[in-house]
Amino acid sequence: MHIVITGGAGFLGSHLAHQLLIRGKLTDNHGHQQTITRITLLDVVPAHGFDDPRIESVSGDISDSTVIDRVITKDTQSIFHLAAIVSGQAEEDFDLGMKINFDATRLILDRARALGNKPRVVFTSSVAVYGGDLPTKVPDNIQLMPQGSYGAQKAMSELLINDYSRKGYIDGRALRMPTISVRPGAPNKAASSFASGIIREPLAGQKAICPVSPDTRIWVLSPRKAIETLIHGHEINASDFGKERFVAVCGLSVTVREMVDALAQVAGKQVCDLIEWKEDPGITRLVNTWPGNFEATRAKAMGFTADDNYASIIKAHIEDSAKQ
Repeated sequence: MHIVITGGAGFLGSHLAHQLLIRGKLTDNHGHQQTITRITLLDVVPAHGFDDPRIESVSGDISDSTVIDRVITKDTQSIFHLAAIVSGQAEEDFDLGMKINFDATRLILDRARALGNKPRVVFTSSVAVYGGDLPTKVPDNIQLMPQGSYGAQKAMSELLINDYSRKGYIDGRALRMPTISVRPGAPNKAASSFASGIIREPLAGQKAICPVSPDTRIWVLSPRKAIETLIHGHEINASDFGKERFVAVCGLSVTVREMVDALAQVAGKQVCDLIEWKEDPGITRLVNTWPGNFEATRAKAMGFTADDNYASIIKAHIEDSAKQ
């Protein structure tokens, strides 16, 4: 079984690949469990940290058709499409966001359509597809009204996933992912980057700036649960999705203040003193358009789960960091 992961050199992509190697098997495009024989990691930079003959690292631009034609082949049975320009950068550079977040998605789907082998495609969408006047707890059937270019690009890609699935070109699943916290590594241009930075940096003895109000409520998922969610989304039967090939997956609703309180509980109040509260209007505007809580009724019925509490997320981050 051949699997392609776009964004494969990134944090989620590489961790997903490691977990798939451990599993050894995945459901193929005919609904049967198959042994994983090859995983192609496509990204703008080479993937590192692998010593397994099943891994192939390919560096290239996902908006380049020759790269996509090389990577997605007749034997490709599953595609995890994780590559994206993050929210803040997509807002600053509209053309780049459209090129990578939307045009490249269509390129990937058209390649699958041309090959005719109907792969399972797991697409990482986002809570940024929502916006406007939202209830405190967002139901599954609410209208999408993204208030940023990133969210709009994700929403348009969801429609592609849905229609290509309806036509029988792919077996698509668009997962509306919560903010992933705590991510390791350096901060990026995602508007939600602070949700990891205010935990990661203080734990490392470094100062961190929180650009939003302590009362800001966000919908989060730990890296461990994020990987579990991606694999579960792949393994679900197509019939469970029905005509709607998208779902707001389960997450944990927490305020920024509650995140910091959990940090104090786990690591001590002195660690929290490294956080500086300095509001950034641009980041605040974007983040405040994203829902902070969901009913997630459909996701729960489909077997998705979330983290129990934020303190457990911090403890898991400390454990995982110690292993690196």
